[in-house]
Amino acid sequence: MDFFIQLAVILACLLYGARKGGIALGLLGGIGLVILVFVFHLEPGKPPVDVMLVIIAVVAASATLQASGGLDVMLQIAERLLRRNPKYVSIVAPFVTCCLTILCGTGHVVYTILPIIYDVAIKNNIRPERPMAASSVGAQMGIIASPVSVAVVSLVAMLGNVSFNGRHLDFLDLLAITIPSTLCGILAIGIFSWFRGKDLDKDEVFQKFISDPENRHYVYGDTATLLDQKLPRSNWVAMWIFLATIAVVALLGAVPQLLPAFGGKRLSMVLVIQMCMLFSGALIIIATKTNPAAISKNEVFRSGMIAIVAVYGIAWMAETIFGAHLAEIEASLGAIIKVHPWAYALALLVVSKFVNSQAAALAAIVPLALAIGVDPAYIVASAPACYGYYILPTYPSDLAAIQFDRSGTTHIGKYVINHSFILVGLIGVGVSSVIGWILAAAYGFL
Repeated sequence: MDFFIQLAVILACLLYGARKGGIALGLLGGIGLVILVFVFHLEPGKPPVDVMLVIIAVVAASATLQASGGLDVMLQIAERLLRRNPKYVSIVAPFVTCCLTILCGTGHVVYTILPIIYDVAIKNNIRPERPMAASSVGAQMGIIASPVSVAVVSLVAMLGNVSFNGRHLDFLDLLAITIPSTLCGILAIGIFSWFRGKDLDKDEVFQKFISDPENRHYVYGDTATLLDQKLPRSNWVAMWIFLATIAVVALLGAVPQLLPAFGGKRLSMVLVIQMCMLFSGALIIIATKTNPAAISKNEVFRSGMIAIVAVYGIAWMAETIFGAHLAEIEASLGAIIKVHPWAYALALLVVSKFVNSQAAALAAIVPLALAIGVDPAYIVASAPACYGYYILPTYPSDLAAIQFDRSGTTHIGKYVINHSFILVGLIGVGVSSVIGWILAAAYGFL
């Protein structure tokens, strides 16, 4: 009985924190912790220190990239690609936003490219809902495929000491599953989006709206573009430094013999990622003369710090209650997941919606899954299921897509759940998860 009361406390903190949004989600974990420890006298769990340190290093490097203008170069290249293939924007756009996320480690890069995607679609009489919804979802799907995302480095940190059929999970082992599975999911939502909804010339609601000259000007408006900006050489230098660092991390992960050994053990990739990311940020500052004060003021840094607090509060709170009731949970939930491994993916998806964060969902569920004996191979195969916050249209990138779509085709329905993102999200995550299982089996994990 105590367990269910304590679980209700956690759920209340999660729901209220998610409703408030931002950093409140992590801070509400503090209320849960105080109640669990001082009211129910549970021993505090271990804070996720290693995960948080990795997140800090990655966020610092990514925020330095944005402050130096390196991110602007990537966005400009992305716009050129979109404008060269306007008829295929419904398929190309989600690939563009996904790849930007993979390179930068955060889905928040989508905000700058969304107005451009809308402009390309509307100027070619393509229903903007098609590429806009797919692009928002695609940007978030790219997180679990990014070598520098909070979610991936957190998962690597949590699984670093776990054996898979006698071998340890390498950094590239995870990416070898998540990158192709994610890209397959992106292709699926692109194909679906190509055919979704009515064409604009057959959409009675849209045609009635633009029959008013003022509305027509509002919908078609002025051209949004980054192409008229001449970016300085320092921006390109920053981008290449960042990309080269990612390449070095991938190389070290693929060839562990290059890593130094201490006491007979190779240097952990978790520490390698931290070192390389800090090195990358420092090199960008030195090479481009970026103002360090600007780093802490941009969107990447802000969202990254929020992720740290979220992981801190949620994971610590979850570790406390699940650690205290591990035997009971293993006896009930563990038996179900062992018989129906897909139940783990479903649980991860639901928790992700509650916390609105892939990293926080993984931090809350993965330690519990490992503790109750879930095969680590299932955890890796189901990694794409950590993205579930498209279920309700409350995430900032989804809301931004609705606002940037002046045609009104990207929308929230009368019943809230019938919005532009839910089918795209279900298809993308569903296909990615299935492909993830297939790849895990092909690589010998399952």
